[in-house]
Amino acid sequence: MKRITFDIETEGPFSNGMLDVSKLEVTVVGIHDSETGELTGFYKADLPKLWPILERADILVGYNSDHFDIPILNKYYAGDLTKIKSIDLLKEIKNVLGRRLKLDNLAGATLGRNKTSDGLQAVKWWEQGLYEKVRDYCLADVAITNELYEYAKKHGSLKYSDYDGVREIKLDTRLWEAPAEAAAITHTLPF
Repeated sequence: MKRITFDIETEGPFSNGMLDVSKLEVTVVGIHDSETGELTGFYKADLPKLWPILERADILVGYNSDHFDIPILNKYYAGDLTKIKSIDLLKEIKNVLGRRLKLDNLAGATLGRNKTSDGLQAVKWWEQGLYEKVRDYCLADVAITNELYEYAKKHGSLKYSDYDGVREIKLDTRLWEAPAEAAAITHTLPF
């Protein structure tokens, strides 16, 4: 099963101190390909090279990806990325725990290491022209997301820090890699 773990970085206007998601533009997309083990970064201009990779995926894995990453990427894609099976780790956690957790919280408690920065800093780096730094940050988040996915598949749980220490959240991962009902329609691969 070909799994693509991914994350995006964006830029856009602030509204009342918060990002206006509807006006965000992709700056970088980072992916991990389960078949090759490679991490690859794509700038906005490189998105046409990304689409065939995503179209060949059996499953897309991300963190807040169903709510944030996929809808933003769909602004650029000729088809509909929601037709590809996806596992949004944040959604899985919220379904069990009833609340959202930060990726950094899970990374620190489960993997013993934290994120290299945060998304708002990446926006500032982009504005400063530090494009490779943004790409490297994005790829580091992809690596963490991929490792959390693999940990959850192996252990059926993830760990997070709470006010009274480290806790474990049980996740039902049995169907995560079950084949999708129908293949996604592709729009960039030849028919």
